[in-house]
Amino acid sequence: MPKLKCLNKILMMGLTIVAAIVFSLTVNAQTAKQHKYVIIGYVGGYHGLVDTTMVHPSKLNVINYAFVDVKNNRAFLTNLKTDTINFQYLLNLKKINPDLKVVISIGGWGWSRNFSDAVLSDTARQAFVASAIVLVRKYHLDGIDIDWEYPGMIGAGNIYRDSDKHNYTLMFRDLRHGLDSVEEETGKRMLLSAAVGGFKTFLLHTEMGKVAQYLNYVNLMTYDYSHGDSVAIHHTNLFASKQYSSNEYAATAVTDFESAGVPANKLVMGIAFYGHSVKVIDNEQHGLGAKVVGGRIQIGGGYTFIKDSLINKKGFKYYKDKNAMAPYLYNADTKQFISFDDEWSVKNKCRYVHENDMAGVMFWEYSSDKKEYLLDEIDNDL
Repeated sequence: MPKLKCLNKILMMGLTIVAAIVFSLTVNAQTAKQHKYVIIGYVGGYHGLVDTTMVHPSKLNVINYAFVDVKNNRAFLTNLKTDTINFQYLLNLKKINPDLKVVISIGGWGWSRNFSDAVLSDTARQAFVASAIVLVRKYHLDGIDIDWEYPGMIGAGNIYRDSDKHNYTLMFRDLRHGLDSVEEETGKRMLLSAAVGGFKTFLLHTEMGKVAQYLNYVNLMTYDYSHGDSVAIHHTNLFASKQYSSNEYAATAVTDFESAGVPANKLVMGIAFYGHSVKVIDNEQHGLGAKVVGGRIQIGGGYTFIKDSLINKKGFKYYKDKNAMAPYLYNADTKQFISFDDEWSVKNKCRYVHENDMAGVMFWEYSSDKKEYLLDEIDNDL
């Protein structure tokens, strides 16, 4: 009897351990599912043929193909020959990652001129929506991203009206209806997203609380904050800097969009794979906050070039603004200031995404960091 009791005790202990392991695995699996963050990468088809050997689909959930133009109230492929080849190349990446989504992004800075006309009336809007849905069906794509820069505001010389505010909402309502029809026909999940200005003025010209109900993701363009500024500032900082005065930075964009009615779990943090460079008037504060005197450019070669060729090289010294969670370079001899995202700032942005229950991150754009320094950081963090 004592031996039998001992064997029973051992058996019960074994069953308890197995049950504990199963429970632990189940909890971990559920936790992993709950914390699945989206990683969206913009791929620039306007460059011509895409080098898909540089794209690693295992590190992405969604590819937003940029850009489809708007012409005569229609979604329009301006580079039909290369666009169609690019679609096939990108869709072939699903052989590596079957869950990858390939989405067309309509608009962009240089292709937003005709949005206002395209959604001005019910007839125009329905024609535009129908043409976009045709592209999705014809090329077996997974959805639509709208990058209207900007409704109700001037962008790169685009047409704009006060009526854009409500028409922007109606456009997404009708796009969602069209994509739902495709979803029913194909059984494939269809995505609808918006790339939006990461600043408060954008919210004054849109009804984002209403728009959000139709969207899977709201891609915050939390970069280019330095565009047109008279002093050298960060172009993609997470928080406010104490070295200059500005109300535009990523964290405030998140809270502003939430206040406007956009759920945090639809908000996607924008990351810049490129840098901005300006020349300043003096060497105070290592250029940060100094008056700009010219030379404003986007750094060719993006972050790969910045990391490999400029950080603590060629007279440039690397600095961290720990209040803003933003790095920068400064060359005291040439008085050149460069703002960008690096692994440190990306890690902090991903932590912010975790802590604030956001949907994930997106980046502009793939070819600006061909060695994938920043994408690897995102992949590790999310």
